[in-house]
Amino acid sequence: MSNTTPPFQLLSNNISLTNQRLAVPIRTFMGFLSVSPCLLFLYINTIMLYSLKSKPVFRETSRYILFGNLLFADTILLVTSQLLYILAVAGLFVIRYICVVIVLVAIFTSGVSPLNLSVMSLERYVAICYPLRHASIVTPGTTGVVIAVVWILCSLNTIIKLVMLLVLESMPLDQLMQGFCSTSELFQLKIHNQVDNVFISIVFMAVGFIIIYSYIAIMMVAKSAASSDKDTNTKARNTVLLHLIQLGLSLSSTLVPTIVSALKSRAMDKATQIEYIVFIILIILPRCLSPLIYGLRDKTFRHILMYHLTCGLRCTVKPIKISSY
Repeated sequence: MSNTTPPFQLLSNNISLTNQRLAVPIRTFMGFLSVSPCLLFLYINTIMLYSLKSKPVFRETSRYILFGNLLFADTILLVTSQLLYILAVAGLFVIRYICVVIVLVAIFTSGVSPLNLSVMSLERYVAICYPLRHASIVTPGTTGVVIAVVWILCSLNTIIKLVMLLVLESMPLDQLMQGFCSTSELFQLKIHNQVDNVFISIVFMAVGFIIIYSYIAIMMVAKSAASSDKDTNTKARNTVLLHLIQLGLSLSSTLVPTIVSALKSRAMDKATQIEYIVFIILIILPRCLSPLIYGLRDKTFRHILMYHLTCGLRCTVKPIKISSY
């Protein structure tokens, strides 16, 4: 996997060309188009997080706890990526240590989603393949421990990059940056890209293996299951398949640096506009749509979500039994 720096690499040196070649009204319009869907999905994500916290059954069911963790991480990454984009489009320079905090938070949360998807797939695997042991294995306590492990693993790459920044980079942290806040502006040595390549390759290979293995195992169980259990098994299989699609969307965001480099090398007239479209399609939309689609697929959660989105005007909450499977 080549040139796989974090997705917000789009906000690198070439974004400065936007301020040089595009008129202020055009930059303002592009910024508005970028911020508007982000604000909309941030509102929806906030409602989804509130919905997950509003009912005890959501707080005590492992799959909803994992979904909340996924939603929380994607929301933070969405906010930091959008903040970096706004700073670049507005032509604002920040003090170096402020940029370090924003970028490292984005790097930190970018690794949570794929690892969380693997845990969610394993939860479905246990529910279908070991239904009698599911209640004892997958508990809110064990789920909390696993989530803590996920965040610790994601912090390793962030800690390594921070140490490398302090040891290898000579630029002081208390000075105003000469370029726009971005990953490439902070981490200019090639060794940073090598560390990113290793980390991203290990994460996506491991997560891909877990999700594919869970999907195959659930599919085999579904074929041999009784007709009364096939609907449940099919839903679980489709859920794991959705996790695989979400992983692919997360992986697609790592293609942004490659696309941007290709645009820069060809010196295209519309390069900055294409970069903007790539930013929206490969970074903003996957982080917004994936949690929303996953939430709407769940009938129980969809009912509560629509109740809160409409402020209780169009539907009423009725008691619904939530299955562990």
